[in-house]
Amino acid sequence: MTETEQATESRAPEMELQQHVYHVAYSLYCENPDWVVFFREVLGLNGIIRKCYPARDTLSEFERTETYAEIQQMLKRLRERKTESIDPQERTRVITVRLPESLHEALQEEAHEYRTSVNKLCISKLLQFIDNELVPSEKVRKGPKVDV
Repeated sequence: MTETEQATESRAPEMELQQHVYHVAYSLYCENPDWVVFFREVLGLNGIIRKCYPARDTLSEFERTETYAEIQQMLKRLRERKTESIDPQERTRVITVRLPESLHEALQEEAHEYRTSVNKLCISKLLQFIDNELVPSEKVRKGPKVDV
């Protein structure tokens, strides 16, 4: 068996898992659900993606695949619909984000360019894959060092 054949064979279970995730997402998409329902069932904490990729490293790898990009496109198309129904199973939550005025102005301008609201733009940005290296971690505060 050649190296290429071995590599293909070793990726077979991963491809099957990706196909399964895609099939579940596409089947739901074809039912034309509200985007919130689609997000919850596919991308949410208890969605099919997290069930199939529970570890952070495997989830990160999956988020770099064409399958994930296609699922993101399904979500985008559902969000583009004009009718926004309220899913009775999903409450709306509000968060407050502190940001510099210059960033707020940039978001307003970007929303204007996309002909959308700042809220919809921010939700779009929140739904996108973020490289771990681009997210600053919180510094853990430790108590005073005590020598014994």
